[in-house]
Amino acid sequence: MRIAENSGYQFGLLRQVIAVNEEQFGRVANKITRFAGGRLEGKTIAVWGLTFKARTDDLRDSPAINIINRLLEVGATVRAYDPAVLDGRDPRLEGVEVVTDPYEAVTGADVLAVLTEWPEFAEMDLAKVADLIGTKAVVDGRNLLDGPALKALGFAYDGIGRS
Repeated sequence: MRIAENSGYQFGLLRQVIAVNEEQFGRVANKITRFAGGRLEGKTIAVWGLTFKARTDDLRDSPAINIINRLLEVGATVRAYDPAVLDGRDPRLEGVEVVTDPYEAVTGADVLAVLTEWPEFAEMDLAKVADLIGTKAVVDGRNLLDGPALKALGFAYDGIGRS
């Protein structure tokens, strides 16, 4: 966008794409809020995935960080795991408790949000997650988890474009 603007070009299509992406981030944050009982103050949200995409350590322009910042702004505590992020020293992760184990992230949490499509998340022991999580609620922003299996374990489940 900056390059187009600096060249005097009005890139309307790109502006529309950016607006749709921002709207989608808001929808995911709203689903998380709904699953947490309508407000996030005092709630712990477990996040699986911080990077821009799986198999990278790139946090730049990460949709997960955008969504997390929305949650933090309204008082949520965010505990996150990402296989490529070993600690929370990156300034983009300010306010996020970064842990080194996906099960640690979910322990006692009010909602689990899957925000990056790391294949290993699809292979997690969902029964173990059910035993550890505080409230059985999952917002799967990447449609990575087995929704019917989660529901069979008593989870409230919502993916993008499915429920």
